[in-house]
Amino acid sequence: MTSPDVLKAADMLIDAVRTGIACPPVRALLPEGDIKAAYAVQRVNTERGVANGRRIAGRKIGLTSPAVQAQLGVDQPDFGTLFADMAVPEGGVVAAGRLIQPKVEAEVALVLGADLAHRDCTVADVIRATEFALPALEIVDSRNADWDITIVDTVADNASSGLFVLGGTPVPLADLDLRGVRMTMTRGGEAVSEGTGADCLGGPLNAAAWLASTLAAAGDPLRAADVVLTGALGPMAVAAPGDRFEARISQLGHVAVEFATKGDES
Repeated sequence: MTSPDVLKAADMLIDAVRTGIACPPVRALLPEGDIKAAYAVQRVNTERGVANGRRIAGRKIGLTSPAVQAQLGVDQPDFGTLFADMAVPEGGVVAAGRLIQPKVEAEVALVLGADLAHRDCTVADVIRATEFALPALEIVDSRNADWDITIVDTVADNASSGLFVLGGTPVPLADLDLRGVRMTMTRGGEAVSEGTGADCLGGPLNAAAWLASTLAAAGDPLRAADVVLTGALGPMAVAAPGDRFEARISQLGHVAVEFATKGDES
C-alpha cells in the first residue's frame, strides 16, 4: 500500500504542474535520504499519467556528472520517464509558461530497436539493441521551488524532467565513437556549455547499460522503440523567454529549440 506521505508528495508535484507554481521541496514529507520512497512518488505520478492517456516514449538518465553527484551527496545516477507529449520538434518553440523554471542541457539520445531485459546488461547488449543515435536537448524543469533539491526531490519529481528535443538525422552506432564526441551548446549564438561523451558517466553507452540493468531489475525493462536520453554532456544553462539554444555534437549533428516570449503564438 502506498503511504499517505508518498501520495501527498505526488499530489504537490502534480499541483505544481497544473498551476505553474513551484511547491516547497517534497523531501520534507519523506524519510531523510530515502531514494526508494522518492521513486515511489515518481511511480505514482507516472501511473497517473498513463491512466490519463499519456504514452510512455522512453526514459531519461540524470546525475551522470561526478560533480553533480557530489553536490547532491550521491554516488549513482537516477532516472525518469519520458512521455510522448514531452517531445518538442527539432527547431520548434516552447510556449511561454509551459514550464516553471526551465534549464537546457545537451545529450546523446539512443533509440532502441530491441528490448533490453537483462538485469546485468552490458555495453555490448546496448550496442546490439540500439537502432540509431541522435543529438538531443533535454529541457529540465523542477517543480520544487528555486531548484532547491536533494536527490530525493529530483527523483520524486521524475528526475526533474520537462521536455526533450531530438535531432532529425539518425546515425548508426557503427559510425560513432560516443565516448569521444564533443559538444558545444549555444544560447543566442554564445557558447554556454561544452563537454564530451566521456563526461557522461565515462560514456553514454555506460549510462544506458546502467539504466537498462536498473529497470530490468525493477521488472520494467527498456523496450524496442524507447528513446533513451543518456545524460548531459556538459553543464545545463538557464532558459528565458526569447532564448534560442543550439547544440552541435561531433559525429551526430545539431539540434535546436526556441523559447517563446510572452504572448508569442508561434
